[in-house]
Order: sequence, then C-alpha cells, then structure tokens
Amino acid sequence: MPSHLSTHSRYWAVIPAAGVGSRMGAAVPKQYLMLSGKTVLEHTLSRIARHPLIHGVVVVIAPGDEFFQRLNLPRQKNVLLSLGGAERCHSVLNGLNTLAEHAADDDWVLVHDAARPCIRAEDITRLIEALRDHPAGGLLGLPVADTMKRSDREGNVIATVEREGLWRALTPQMFRLGVLRDALEAALSQGVLVTDEAQAVEAAGHAPRMVEGHGDNIKITRPQDLVLAQLYLQQQECA
Repeated sequence: MPSHLSTHSRYWAVIPAAGVGSRMGAAVPKQYLMLSGKTVLEHTLSRIARHPLIHGVVVVIAPGDEFFQRLNLPRQKNVLLSLGGAERCHSVLNGLNTLAEHAADDDWVLVHDAARPCIRAEDITRLIEALRDHPAGGLLGLPVADTMKRSDREGNVIATVEREGLWRALTPQMFRLGVLRDALEAALSQGVLVTDEAQAVEAAGHAPRMVEGHGDNIKITRPQDLVLAQLYLQQQECA
C-alpha cells in the first residue's frame, strides 16, 4: 500500500453488473462474455478487488442471474451481492444501500462499470490520491482530443463544439457514500435518470473533480471492443 495515502476512511467498490448489453447482440450479457480465458466480469472484479486499498466490493446483479454463481471470485476481499433495478442508477443505489450496512457515510465508494476490464491499479491509486481530501469526490476521465460536432436528429452538423475543458467520463467514479446515496435518491425523486454518478452529485450542488486516467480503460459495448480489450490486457501484462 502506498505509505502516503490516508487510511482514515475506508474505500469500497460497487460494480453494477445487472445490464443485458443489448448492443453486443450476444446470447449472454456482455459482462459474462469470455475474454482471455475469463469472463469480462471476472477480469473487472479481480482488478478492483486485488487493489490493496479496496476494503470490499458490492456486485449488483440482475434478479434471476444464472451466471454469477459460476464465477471464480476473488478470495482476498469481501464480495457482497445486491440486486439491480430498472436502470443503472437504480442498480447503483441498491448497491449503496447494501453497502451502507457495512460502511460509514464518510467512507469512499468507487463505482466501476462491470464492462471495463482493463482498469489499471495505478489509475485507481491516482484517483484515491487525488480525491482523498476532497469534500465530495470525482472521477477518472480523458480530456477530449478530437474536434467535437453537434448534429440534429438527421445527423446534420449544426455546430462545432469548443473542446477546451471537455472530458470523456470514465470509471471508477469515487464519492463519499452518504453524498452519493443522497444525490441519487434526490435525482430519482425528481424523475431524473442520471447516466453516471457524477451527474447526480453535480445536481446536488457539488463540483466533482476530474482525474486523468489511461485511454485503455475502455468500456465493452460492441463486439469489436472485445478484440481491443484483449489487446490491451496483453499489452498491460507485458509492460
């Protein structure tokens, strides 16, 4: 464990893994597709659970999930289960409510996509180090490098968007348990289905901090992403 990092608050992870991954067009949810001899979720869970600062992990699975019990789970950390909801934000909130039985409101929670199996330990450490004294938290991201266009519904370009200050939001996204739970509850009570945790925290009046991560922390969404993820895993093993 890096000696300069504070251990006063504990760090936990929540992995929402209740989605069906319809864009993959596969017979099983994308988190259970095979990647370099293991399922995508096994890679992801192993990367998160083996980090020395992560105290425990909550995995949120779909009701009736027939695949999770077959996985080879990490033995070095507590792995708790929670059931997912209608949307990702519901699933994350369910996971936080499960975690609240074991963690304090000022403990940190790292929410990480199940379909991001290439997350680097150094990025997790960088996120924790950058945010450990922050009042709310923040997230990994990448500054936008491409020219950004805005189009209408027919695909016609209507504006070129200034990319200065624009980021691609990645995960993990790390927030205090109490702050994030309250923010998600508030958003849902207003009928807002946030697409990531930071959006809920922003709406609650906080200013999450962006922390730059690596570009190989990709989210598997389409079949070609599996090939790219396999390449990244191989490169990381050789580094």
